[in-house]
Amino acid sequence: MEPPLLARMHPDSLAVHAGRDDLRRLGVHALPIDLSTTYPFESLDEAVGSLDAMMAGGGPAERGGPIYSRLHSPTVARFEDGLAALEGADASVAFGSGMAALTAVVQAAIWDGNRHVVGVKPIYGTTDRLVSSGVLGTEVAWTDQGGVASSMRPDTGLVMIETPVNPTLDLVDIEAVVQAAGDVPVVVDSTFATPVLQQPLAHGAAFVMHSATKFIGGHGDVLAGVVACSHELAARLRQVRILTGAILHPQGAYLLHRGLATLPLRVRRSQETATTLAERLSEHPGVGAVYHPSVPGRDPQGLVGTQMSGPGPMLSFEVLGLEGESDGDGAFAAADGFLRSVRLATPAVSLGSTDTLVQHPAGLTQRVASGDAPGKITAGLVRVSVGLEDADDLWHDFERAIETGRRG
Repeated sequence: MEPPLLARMHPDSLAVHAGRDDLRRLGVHALPIDLSTTYPFESLDEAVGSLDAMMAGGGPAERGGPIYSRLHSPTVARFEDGLAALEGADASVAFGSGMAALTAVVQAAIWDGNRHVVGVKPIYGTTDRLVSSGVLGTEVAWTDQGGVASSMRPDTGLVMIETPVNPTLDLVDIEAVVQAAGDVPVVVDSTFATPVLQQPLAHGAAFVMHSATKFIGGHGDVLAGVVACSHELAARLRQVRILTGAILHPQGAYLLHRGLATLPLRVRRSQETATTLAERLSEHPGVGAVYHPSVPGRDPQGLVGTQMSGPGPMLSFEVLGLEGESDGDGAFAAADGFLRSVRLATPAVSLGSTDTLVQHPAGLTQRVASGDAPGKITAGLVRVSVGLEDADDLWHDFERAIETGRRG
């Protein structure tokens, strides 16, 4: 028997066509947007059956309809099908933000009472704060990749990792963590890699999560999160989403689905430029450590080419103070000066847009992290989300801003 068409497609073709199976039947070419908040029904019996199916974590019955958009949105579901295909997943579930998506994963994992979480640091600062704060009733043990097995307890319900890590671009071996976790599900925040460069489910993860606000959206105009997983886990996530009202708005789903078509092109182009910038920054006398998997020594486990198909479009580097320091007030002033001096790049948080964004992790995105911040996140560290600009133009902007920033 011939495999389904989508199963035979290259990821570049999937990005263009996945989630669009019904467009020909609908008689349209561009993706449609259904903004309805409520849906009429013909029969109460059919509506009740559809409601019961959705409350159990499934989709609406064919004749009963979606009933209400908090339960199901056809536009959101179309995007979810597209993203699931790119991740090689049974299903995906979309949310109103990346943190809403992660919250749902934690809630789904601890549903049965196992409220202990093992987290591998470093990790995104708000993720750290979420599970450390107790707001979800979780207790967390922070460790590194090698400490996962010894951190597990009988009541551990979830293991959390991020790879590449924000903001140091360290790579975590997903298969090693999955093996250490045993039967406990592992969630991988794969935002920096995207499905183009990494598919965590193929390495044993139970959930792969994206802040879809970033590269999947790609244009800085939609806030969203999405989780890809098995049918069984997706049903639990949908139940959580219905109860908490965290579903993605159809307008956002439309923008995300439209962005999938160019995702491979955008990620690979930005990755190429990031690799060029990392090489040049490594040779600049005003720059300390450069964090990008392409830099010698930054991929000690050899995960680029095995777990990831490329080093990725994100990088970080330390702007040195005038005395050559990477930390302390002098380095902070130099980093601040760099951010003030760039003209082509934009000083702003978030990432994955078509234009290059630069920001200061110690002062912004990692500031909310609990406990002691990892030592590598120094006062001089700047994170770069590389956009689609010409590499030479970006380098000229960076080179001038480094020198100007260090002089104050």
